Amino acid sequence: MKPLDVITIGRSSVDLYGLQVGGRLEDMGSFNKYIGGSPTNIACGAARLGLKSGLITRVGDEHMGRFIREQLLREGVDVGGVVTDPERLTALVLLGIRDEDTFPLIFYRENCADMALCEADIQPDYIASARAVVVTGTHLSNPRTEAAVLKALSFARDSGAKTALDIDYRPNLWGVAGHGDGESRFVASREVTEKLRSTLHYFDLIVGTEDEFHIAGGTTDTVAALRAVRAVSSATLVLKRGAKGAVAFEGDIPDNLDDGISGEGFPIDVFNVLGAGDGFFSGLLKGWLDGENWSTSLKYANACGAFAVSRHGCTPAYPSLAELEFFLERGVKRPDLRNDTAVEQIHWATNRHRNHGEDWQDYRIFAFDHRIQLEQMPGYTLERGGAFKELCLKAAVQVQAGRPGYGILCDNRIGKKALHAASGSGLWIGRPCEWPGSRPLTLEPELGSDYGGLSEWARGNVVKVLCFCHPDDDAQMRAEHEATVKRLFEASRRNNLEFLLEIIPSKVGPVNEETTAILIQQFYDIGVFPDWWKLEPMTTSTAWSNTIAAIETNDRYTRGIVVLGLDAPEAELAASFDVAASFDLVRGFAVGRTIFGDVARAWMKDEIEDAAAIDEMAKRYGRLASIWDKARAAAREKAA
Repeated sequence: MKPLDVITIGRSSVDLYGLQVGGRLEDMGSFNKYIGGSPTNIACGAARLGLKSGLITRVGDEHMGRFIREQLLREGVDVGGVVTDPERLTALVLLGIRDEDTFPLIFYRENCADMALCEADIQPDYIASARAVVVTGTHLSNPRTEAAVLKALSFARDSGAKTALDIDYRPNLWGVAGHGDGESRFVASREVTEKLRSTLHYFDLIVGTEDEFHIAGGTTDTVAALRAVRAVSSATLVLKRGAKGAVAFEGDIPDNLDDGISGEGFPIDVFNVLGAGDGFFSGLLKGWLDGENWSTSLKYANACGAFAVSRHGCTPAYPSLAELEFFLERGVKRPDLRNDTAVEQIHWATNRHRNHGEDWQDYRIFAFDHRIQLEQMPGYTLERGGAFKELCLKAAVQVQAGRPGYGILCDNRIGKKALHAASGSGLWIGRPCEWPGSRPLTLEPELGSDYGGLSEWARGNVVKVLCFCHPDDDAQMRAEHEATVKRLFEASRRNNLEFLLEIIPSKVGPVNEETTAILIQQFYDIGVFPDWWKLEPMTTSTAWSNTIAAIETNDRYTRGIVVLGLDAPEAELAASFDVAASFDLVRGFAVGRTIFGDVARAWMKDEIEDAAAIDEMAKRYGRLASIWDKARAAAREKAA
């Protein structure tokens, strides 16, 4: 068994996608940033479908190169073949969506990093680690990159790996169209045709559009072009025909293209065709490498292409395996897939684990997002409050010590410096937005009346909102709570931010073993699907079972639950951890005042120095983490 299923080779860029659909690229005012480049997209799409993929490319030794490398890791792509080039910048692409037929784009690729790929970057052991190698046509356009590709194909043959070509013809990247013609998909060129034809015999699978087979075959007669390719290659040829689907040819090319092998197609509204071919190829690889027949493989490919054309961006549009399976079983309910609520929920939930790197099993969160509690302490000022939260962060980082599974809750009003300093630290970061103690729920003014302030949040921040609610709330109170939570949830999704909902019914009225479960169901009933739940500790297994059943019945993909502390002493928290840790959906704790309360009061009165405050909070946080870990280990040992 080889460690990788597929390695792709070639372009890797940062795509800046214009957000104003229907306008000229000249008029775009804002952009979303994604990774791009055909082989990069294919590697990510394949990883989302459960294939173990790797990429061979070069990126710059700068922020965008690091972004690509980090995002590949989030997507589950092996980066053993990604070389950092100290002399060149990472490639950049600007793209827009004018209408369903017009997608202007500009390639910034002058002496870019990925075009410096060379033979020395191709390692035989790495190629031998994969079952298949996929190359794209652009890297045949330059003698240096062509030599690297041919070397990889030679190693692939030696190791018994399958080989595939995505023709991926971009005329301006071959130098036969100008910089302003990035959207152009076909310009006839004898030199390009001859170069492609000289390599076609290396491949077991060749994939392209009609235009791409035209350039490979040297004629705009599609049947004749396919036959010209067949004359020099025995590969299976897969022809992408847009709305007509795709067909595969294993042997001789028939007179009628419809006589090729086809797969089920899907009637989808076209929103954005850019990157659709890469999504198609990812689905095709899933079927091909899983040993499916060509009809099934094309069905997978067509479905993945349908997802791609229905969404913004390339890689972000591609489905997970769970999403693909759901779609194939359920079928098309509405042709504008990006507005299909059920599909979009699965898309978000099954791809979001890549947002924060490791999908940790346990979360040990130091919550110092408190505001009122600090503001009421003698000696508090805004400046001192902010300084204390920086000490809290230092304590958290000290306990974390570079390990996964640790996090913080920190606000932006008092703790802005700590919040911003935490980005990139490896900590999970939750950020509150409720106005402290509000009932009915109101939000911090920084969000704005339209919640547009979320657009300024760092992508690594998790939106956290605390709602003091109870099943006995009157109709008006419940309606106000639900309207605010629903609107905030939707705004979080628009901004690609995870959402944590905290509910505390015990501060409102009496609770029993059903209370929390009832509230959870009420929020699901209005279409709120939190990525995280933050819940009060429950002392009985029945209460936890009811709560977890309410979540899993509605959302099998939730990240899980963290248990809050409510300023309880360590002994009480330890007892609650013993009960909670036996449930896998309970992922850990988010505790604050138990860790910082006494320390903050002493520090505000200048009774302890900074170092002592950090040390004491680190000890308390570390003890709680240890208590949780022991409770979890005991629960798993008992279950085993």
